Amino acid sequence: MRRVRFRDPAGATRTGEWTDAIECDGRSYDPAAVEVLPPCEPTKVVCVGRNYVAHADERGADVPDRPLLFLKPPNAVASHGATVTLPTGVAGNRIEHEVELGAVVGERCRDVDPAEATGVLAGYTVMNDLSNRDDQRRETNWVRGKAFDGAAPIGPVLATPEEVPDDATVECRVDGEIRQRASREQMVFSVPELVSEVSRFLTLEPGDVIATGTPKGVGPVEDGDRLELTVEGVGTLQHTVRA
Repeated sequence: MRRVRFRDPAGATRTGEWTDAIECDGRSYDPAAVEVLPPCEPTKVVCVGRNYVAHADERGADVPDRPLLFLKPPNAVASHGATVTLPTGVAGNRIEHEVELGAVVGERCRDVDPAEATGVLAGYTVMNDLSNRDDQRRETNWVRGKAFDGAAPIGPVLATPEEVPDDATVECRVDGEIRQRASREQMVFSVPELVSEVSRFLTLEPGDVIATGTPKGVGPVEDGDRLELTVEGVGTLQHTVRA
């Protein structure tokens, strides 16, 4: 099932299933005629750095011996179809895209055993870890680099776990050009390992997202770019950026 949160033409917030149309309470809605909302409301987004070997290589960095973690706050979340306004006044103004598989937590949990990790998940979504490289290089906590408003577009749906294969393709296109393409099975640390490791240190709440890292091919986005970020089994998250 691919669950979607949306605001109907009357302004009511609803949850339905996205097939060809959005089905909710016996009615069908045209996805283009409603406002698609983020599929969950996280208290935090926990991101994983350098979880694909080829991406670590292109960054000139080593693959970590344990998951490299950082946080994005709720203000960073943006929806499918959103226009993200890029931060201004950064040296060089280099903002880059990073497509990621997002694992969405379904229940409050702590110290999860890897063997039980998939049981605490509600499902998966797509996320773009928009990154302000210039400020990221100048600070150690990455607030300017990773946590600015709209820095975590997610969506369009929450796909239940059985919808997303173990070798799901992860892809990013910018104005129709493929920039990133890899398989989920190329991750250094698997989803169960990530859920377990994160939950050792943080209590995870329903709706929280663990962004599982990006493949190689990250690159700059510019004013007016249209991004299409796809995870097989979830669908395609679309958004634009403006300077």
